[in-house]
Amino acid sequence: MSEADPIRRLVHAFSRLPGIGEKSATRLAFFVLRSDPAVAHDLAEALTEIKARVGLCSVCCNLTELDPCRLCQDPRRDDRVICVVESVPSLLAIERTGEFRGRYHVLHGVLAPLDGVGPEALHLKELMARLDGVEELIVATNPTVEGEATALYLRRLVSPLGVRVTRIASGVPTGADLEYADQVTLSRALSGRREL
Repeated sequence: MSEADPIRRLVHAFSRLPGIGEKSATRLAFFVLRSDPAVAHDLAEALTEIKARVGLCSVCCNLTELDPCRLCQDPRRDDRVICVVESVPSLLAIERTGEFRGRYHVLHGVLAPLDGVGPEALHLKELMARLDGVEELIVATNPTVEGEATALYLRRLVSPLGVRVTRIASGVPTGADLEYADQVTLSRALSGRREL
C-alpha cells in the first residue's frame, strides 16, 4: 500500500488518538471500511460538528456548545465554592458522584515546567476573575507531582485574597487520573477534603 492509500491514511489517523495503537487503529479502519457507508458518514459528520460547535465556556472554561455552559447557568449551584480541575473528564467524574453542588473551573492542564507548561498556559486569569464572593476553592487536580505542584501554586495565588483553599482528600490513589476513579472513592475524597 502506498502512503496515499486511504486505508493507511485512516489507520494513521486513528493511531494518533490516545490509547489507540497501530493494531487497534487497523481494526477500527477495517470496521469502518466493512460497515455501511452511513457509519463512516456519521463519524465524519460528528467529528466535524464537534470541532465547529464546541468551545470553552467563558466563565468556567468547560467544553460546551452553550456559553455559558449548563453548569454555570444552573441557579441551584453554590457560587461560594469553586472546584478546580485539570480537565473536563475530571469535572465529569466529580459531577457523576452527585456530591458537589458548587461551581467548577477547568484549568486544561497542570504545571509541568519540564514540558514547558507554566502558569500562563493554564486558565488562571479566568479563575482569578471569578473569586469575588468565593469562600472556598477546592483543588481537585490529580494526585501526581504536577497536580500537587499546581495545587500548591493555587494556594499561594489565592490564599492572600482570603479564600479558603482545600485539597481533595486521599482515597484517590497517587498517580491515578480522576476520570478513572469510581464514584465511592471520589465521594470520599470530596467529603474528606483538607486545608492546603
